[in-house]
Amino acid sequence: MGTSNLKARLVESRLIGPDVRHFVFEAPDCDRLEFLPGQFVSFSGLVGGRRITRAYSIASAPDGNRFDLCLNLVKDGKFSPHLFEMAPGDEVDMKGPLGMFVPRTPFRDSVFVATGTGIAPFRAMLGSPPVQASNSDVLLLFGARYEAGLVYGAEFEELVSHWEGFRYWPTITRPGADWRGRTGRVQEHLDEALGGRTGVDVYICGLKEMVDSIRDTLKAKGFDRKQIIYEKYD
Repeated sequence: MGTSNLKARLVESRLIGPDVRHFVFEAPDCDRLEFLPGQFVSFSGLVGGRRITRAYSIASAPDGNRFDLCLNLVKDGKFSPHLFEMAPGDEVDMKGPLGMFVPRTPFRDSVFVATGTGIAPFRAMLGSPPVQASNSDVLLLFGARYEAGLVYGAEFEELVSHWEGFRYWPTITRPGADWRGRTGRVQEHLDEALGGRTGVDVYICGLKEMVDSIRDTLKAKGFDRKQIIYEKYD
């Protein structure tokens, strides 16, 4: 797990939701990019003559020197517009992988709570052989504004079909007329997801307000600090 200076070279990218793009990068300087699912890389580059650095969660399990990112286009952002304009073969300066938002060892029954691109580290964890082989029950509670924002939904549905202990609960705050699933914010479904259990680990990733709200709820329920693993996206 170094923090060495590396390059990340874009392999491909595609739009997967409203202003959300899935990127595949490779690290040409190494054969294997060693990281734990849930960790992030730090990208930096010159934008308008100033060096900008941003951290992005890796959205895939370790796989040679390739890794995926799932990024939101921040309209007035300093760096995301630059990344959205990259073409295959373009490179960006990278440090990492870094971060402590990783599956606990041993991995046990867990509830994953994500909103928006906070889904990225969970896609990495769910694709990781140690998590899948743990025989643990995992419930993914994933919130978005619109159905189109439930990125990777088809992958999670597929996972349900062959992982007996995995449940996927998408919820949206602005449902269309055809939506038959859960509605409202993820906070409103937490009690049902926990089902009265206090012995599970809860992993939370998304915007600060949601993360803090769920942490407060869990603490009030008597959850130990070690059982609440979180990362905030500002």
